[in-house]
Amino acid sequence: MSTTGQRVNVLQTWIRTHGVDALLLTHLPDIRWAVGFTGSHAYLLVTSARAWLLTDGRYTTQAEQEVQGAEVQIVSGDVFAHIKEAGYLAELTHGCFQAEHLTVSAYRRLTEALEHMVWEGVEGLTHTWRGRKAPDELARLRRAQELTDRVFQELLGWIRPGYTEKEVAAEIVYRLLCYGAERMSFEPLVAAGSRSALPHARPSTRVLREGEPLLLDFGCVYEGYASDMTRMVYLGKAPEAYREHYRCVLQAQEAAIASAQADIPVKEVDMQAREHLKTCGLDAYFTHSLGHGVGLEIHEWPRVSYQSEDKLIEGAVITVEPGIYLPGKYGIRIEDMLHITATGSENLTSSTKELIELT
Repeated sequence: MSTTGQRVNVLQTWIRTHGVDALLLTHLPDIRWAVGFTGSHAYLLVTSARAWLLTDGRYTTQAEQEVQGAEVQIVSGDVFAHIKEAGYLAELTHGCFQAEHLTVSAYRRLTEALEHMVWEGVEGLTHTWRGRKAPDELARLRRAQELTDRVFQELLGWIRPGYTEKEVAAEIVYRLLCYGAERMSFEPLVAAGSRSALPHARPSTRVLREGEPLLLDFGCVYEGYASDMTRMVYLGKAPEAYREHYRCVLQAQEAAIASAQADIPVKEVDMQAREHLKTCGLDAYFTHSLGHGVGLEIHEWPRVSYQSEDKLIEGAVITVEPGIYLPGKYGIRIEDMLHITATGSENLTSSTKELIELT
């Protein structure tokens, strides 16, 4: 049985350890992590002895091919009514569900159909399990980032004044798909000039011009796993003020990366970048957390923030992306993906972080 197939055992151990009878997973990335199913509709019901993947007729063949560690059940109609009628939980009394992923409507149907049971919501159930990447997961993350680095390198010979932000974004999507990406991990962020001061500026019809910066933040999904990278490009010769700001952001990122390793509180990693920006008088312009976990989702545990009480764990993959945003002028953000190890980190991002000037 593969690593995926063995993950149901992890869930069953949790059930026994916490003194409950059943666990209902409704978050699709968690279900994919547990049993390998990649469809768009499914529930995973687990007891200490058995597990069922419940989906609909669209996925009969796909589920049979993909699912490991659980029995596939094709359901027509309400899934909770099916669970009741099939008697999966007839002799059980205490169940848990994912509180942050079950809708109020679904909770109502669950408790009405299985009213003989007490249902308790749990949060963050799979955070650390999914956070610690297995070798096969790390290989997919690495490949997703390799594709992203490749496209960025090619863009440097293609980008020029006169293109619109949307045209640049379309080129990113086209190339990533051509090179084997399943899809984008998020809509590419392409922001020129003063629009780069908007941390999440969607591509617009604004034309790229000589003598201004360009922010590129993009990534792709490869066999289910995401990449994420941000780089700055200056169209022409950058003025000294921009150079100094870029240098400060890069040094802040490097300080944070140097501090990242297993068992370090994420707030300390965040504060390394924040404190360096403070020495440059730029900390007030750093308006978001330092980074986030990456895996089956582009944003997953842990949130790398000074407000978090979490610690980094060995095997986690996170982003480190300090940025400054000067309204009406420009923004600068530099982002890499790190694989956390016991003694430090491995940078999965290979693209240069030297100031790039396209002249």
